[in-house]
Amino acid sequence: MSNLTYKCLFVEETEPKTFSRKVTERNIDDLPEGDLTIRVRFSSLNYKDALSAIGNRGVTRKFPHTPGIDAAGEVVECGTDDFAAGDEVIVTGYDLGMNTPGGFGQYIRIPSSWALKLPDGLALNEAMALGTAGFTAALCALKLEQGGVTPENGDILVTGATGGVGSVAVSILGSSGYRVVAVTGKPDQAGFLKSLGAAEVIGREDVLEGSDKPMLKERWAGIVDVVGGDLLAAGIKAARYGGVVTCCGLVGSSDLKMNVFPFIIRGVSLMGVDSVQAGMELRHKVWSRLASEWKPARLSDMVNECTLEKLDEKIDQILESKLKGRTVVNLS
Repeated sequence: MSNLTYKCLFVEETEPKTFSRKVTERNIDDLPEGDLTIRVRFSSLNYKDALSAIGNRGVTRKFPHTPGIDAAGEVVECGTDDFAAGDEVIVTGYDLGMNTPGGFGQYIRIPSSWALKLPDGLALNEAMALGTAGFTAALCALKLEQGGVTPENGDILVTGATGGVGSVAVSILGSSGYRVVAVTGKPDQAGFLKSLGAAEVIGREDVLEGSDKPMLKERWAGIVDVVGGDLLAAGIKAARYGGVVTCCGLVGSSDLKMNVFPFIIRGVSLMGVDSVQAGMELRHKVWSRLASEWKPARLSDMVNECTLEKLDEKIDQILESKLKGRTVVNLS
């Protein structure tokens, strides 16, 4: 395979703190060592990918680099007994696309322990329509379940609802019988969110009203928050007694400025959700549900597909919060 070349999105530091990105060809020998080589058919665009593509050192330490924290494709070679050539697999999280060349290249080479077989009920493109965002949304839904939150307990608040995690969370929870209240700064997308399963769509100001108070009127049995900052704090203050709040993002802010009253007076639980280092047993469990009862009924409505050559403009759009749903990258 040493003469094999492949296309990828290549991010370079052209001068200190100045980065450029382009689609170029690389040799497969440029890939790092690993016992599993995969021909990537589809990837997806996440906010973390966009940060890597603009040189964010908190995501990617060394450049040049190929981002892409998600990949789905076929096994080319495997040095262990975990997979055989031709197996269809999914890779999300771990170090893929961060400091290991990622899914925005037609080939990746990784440890075999990072991959799982594509579950029955999902095609490769559908797996990437879900990707890390869908996996994260499902982890949040699982945390709500494990925390004892049922549809009978009351409304579930989903922030950042038009984004990747938010839109899948709306779909999963809505189809599971929960009454979902979706929060968005894009009022023109209310119809889209209701088509996914939201019972009500509100603006950020509806959540933030009166949030300077120590606690607010009880409203939410559960919360899926991808925003952080003031919106998360306001949601926690308005959580019902025994409510469960899941936190998986910081697009608004990484700070959380509030007091402990909701936790010690209402027994509210704040549950952190990490999709990067989640164990393989948990991954199999969650992906199995994403391929069955949690598979969004209108998954295609949530997806925009683009080629590697069109990815550059999508990166700009996600950084400007102009994308909705999921963006799947077709590398076939």
